[in-house]
Amino acid sequence: MRTIIHNAKIVNEDRSFRGSVIIDDDIISEVVEGKQELPKDTGAQVIDATGCHLLPGIIDDHVHFREPGLTHKADIESESRAAAAGGVTSYFDMPNTVPQTTTEEALEEKFDLAAKKSHVNYSFFLGAAHDNIPLLKRLATGGDLAALIRRIPGIKLFMGSSTGNMLVDDETALREIFKCVEKPLMTHCEDTAMINNNMRELEQRLGEEPAVGYHPQIRSAEACYRSTALAVKLAKEYHTRLHVAHLSTARELALFEPGNKMITAEATVGHLFFSDEDYATLGTKIKVNPAIKSKDDRNALRHALNDGRITVVGTDHAPHLLKEKQGGCRTAASGMPMVQFSLLAMLELADKGVLTIERLVQLMCHHPARLFAIKRRGYIKKGYKADLVMVRQGMPWTVTPDIIESKCGWSPVEGHKFNWKVELTLCNGQAVYKDGKVSDQLYGEEIAFI
Repeated sequence: MRTIIHNAKIVNEDRSFRGSVIIDDDIISEVVEGKQELPKDTGAQVIDATGCHLLPGIIDDHVHFREPGLTHKADIESESRAAAAGGVTSYFDMPNTVPQTTTEEALEEKFDLAAKKSHVNYSFFLGAAHDNIPLLKRLATGGDLAALIRRIPGIKLFMGSSTGNMLVDDETALREIFKCVEKPLMTHCEDTAMINNNMRELEQRLGEEPAVGYHPQIRSAEACYRSTALAVKLAKEYHTRLHVAHLSTARELALFEPGNKMITAEATVGHLFFSDEDYATLGTKIKVNPAIKSKDDRNALRHALNDGRITVVGTDHAPHLLKEKQGGCRTAASGMPMVQFSLLAMLELADKGVLTIERLVQLMCHHPARLFAIKRRGYIKKGYKADLVMVRQGMPWTVTPDIIESKCGWSPVEGHKFNWKVELTLCNGQAVYKDGKVSDQLYGEEIAFI
């Protein structure tokens, strides 16, 4: 099957140019620059992209799709559907499910589930835990696990308590993990002892359920910095390929150097889009770990998108039912669904001059592909998989509950007016989202790594 996307404004590798993309089956066979006549091929499906930007499909390196074990709030089918609607064509899912993805068997189960349920491309992090360090050591040597290590983007380590009880904060265990891991080690960095102490002090003053506005005081900037500094220190000591998830503070940014390929950082759309001023209107809907902090922290993260200290933008998409988001700092669940609206939110920041659309593509497509050594995805290039998203500017619309694809049924951007719209999402050359609808056909594939 041949598909021709004609007369798009193509954004790829730091350039924007008018052109067309020719797709044969699931592969980009040609990128034609300029407004040229279409090939004389009457059997081709032609998509007129006049007035639209064409980007590589977004690669989200950080999602929680909740399957298995937590499917009352989300599952692979529903959340990959939301991803398709948002122009996200590939995702890496985190290990804090039930059971935790800390064994070969649990990992294999997830791959089997995704093969039957995912609308877009998928892979899964293996989780690090106190009791699976022998497995991590075996992975490092290859051998009988060589095939397994080629299937995953990396290892996820919770150095701070979040959700799923996967905390590893004993320094002896941490050193063992940093020493043996060969693949990228993605860390959640918060100092749990400091967080617990902050909570006790606030509860003594305010009672046992501090309001959500105190969340950034409990999961404080200092708690983030202390843990991230330790991760960077250990990575330098053991030459570990470290990727720190969801930076949330200005101070942490000082630990990262532009161009350092061994130690990199992710920012999430939530920490770039919201600030602590939004707790007044959005309350626990934006309660996440690490906490969304001050406007100064947010602005510093935005600045770092352009100077090389932030390498990747992900979502930390983490759905909960609204009833699970009730309460305050202690009882309200942490996490929010953003995968359907991440690209649109970042395009809004581009409109505001925070970054260019070319830089957006670097952070959300090219850099994840390079960082995790993804095979033939993340670029609009001949020979690459046809994962593409077509977006149109100047089409204001408001987010309403009826268009939310996530199973939880809500979004922190509900009621927000976006000026961009996803017109079409292609995954492996197939339309997974078109005319406002997600296809019921499944076109997602397991992601291959170089």
